[in-house]
Amino acid sequence: MDRSFFARNPSVLIFISLLALFTLMVTVLAEGFGVGVISTSFVKTLGKTLCLCLVAIAMDLIWGYCGILSLGHFAFFGLGGYMIGMWLMYERTRDIVVTSLSEAPLPPTEQEIVDAIGTQIFGVVGSNEFPLVWAFADSLVIQLALVVLVPGVLALVFGWLAFRSRVTGVYLSILTQAMTLALALYLFQNDSGLRGNNGLSGLQNLPGLEDVPQATISLWFLWASALALGLGYLLGAWVMSGKFGSVIKGIRDDEARVRFLGYYVERYKLAVFTLTACIAGIAGALYYPQAGIINPAELAPIASIYLAVWVAIGGRGRLYGAVVGAAVVSLLSSWFTGGLAPDLPLGFYTIKWVDWWQIVLGLSFVLVTLFAPKGIGGLVDLWMEQRAPDRHGADLGPDMGSLREKEALE
Repeated sequence: MDRSFFARNPSVLIFISLLALFTLMVTVLAEGFGVGVISTSFVKTLGKTLCLCLVAIAMDLIWGYCGILSLGHFAFFGLGGYMIGMWLMYERTRDIVVTSLSEAPLPPTEQEIVDAIGTQIFGVVGSNEFPLVWAFADSLVIQLALVVLVPGVLALVFGWLAFRSRVTGVYLSILTQAMTLALALYLFQNDSGLRGNNGLSGLQNLPGLEDVPQATISLWFLWASALALGLGYLLGAWVMSGKFGSVIKGIRDDEARVRFLGYYVERYKLAVFTLTACIAGIAGALYYPQAGIINPAELAPIASIYLAVWVAIGGRGRLYGAVVGAAVVSLLSSWFTGGLAPDLPLGFYTIKWVDWWQIVLGLSFVLVTLFAPKGIGGLVDLWMEQRAPDRHGADLGPDMGSLREKEALE
């Protein structure tokens, strides 16, 4: 008799319970709730951290479970941010323009409003016309759909070209990194239609909610980020607990054998690559409104490398490991680079953590790879291995009378 999904995946209920408790505690202690123990800026930091945990889950699915080291998943994360950022910036600018033109002697026409919006948004790059990519910027529904569709379609096309050519290993990693670099370089251009190096700004201001304080809005995004992370964890566990997940893990362990058994390996790779790109896009769409700005530098290849480091430190092949790795490294990064960590005087030299943090992160990655390949998640494995097997007297082998639970404990 097959056990239920939650019985086979106890980490899901544990994770969702802890996430709900964490969200409730932050809500009660936040300024937006009235207690004020946790500042609004730190609530935003925690909300952004939850989004990074979600994209780390996507990275773990493609790398930890499927064995594909993608160095381009932060590009999908950034594209999701750009898609929602276009709507936020358009509608916010429209509110400003309409308020300004309302004082004119004659009421403005719709075309005059659109022209004024274009001048406000694209004047910084010497233009006043909307590029084609902004065709649906005034529609929240369409832009939300594009948050998933744009990263998904890009991953589908790129993955189809790469996997059908049977590019694997380090060569595939280099290709994904090249894709990210090409996209970032394109977005740096002023004629890309996305304001070049200036990027999109003012994303923390929700249109029509000017009277709502940021303390309240930050809590809304925290709730949305926590919900997305919980659903993402649930989806990842569900996908990997079935036949599809078994095939994916088989591809990671021995691709040639899985292919010999008759499975279309390329289709499975393409499916998980596209799925994780969509998850990354959703995470980016929730992250950048909390950050307030997005520019092409966010899509630089180094960001995807950091993502791989988070998953490696947390423990790849374990969804909770990816979450722990992303959360720990992200919060420590904010602490060190924010000037909160005290300088370390050595007499002959003073270590300033703002300058040394990346070196510490790199050393941590090397040490984990050499001495703790299972990462932080390996600690959970050690604890589980010490527990007695819960087999209720069932046979431990294919033959009747195989080693039973009582014998296993002796």
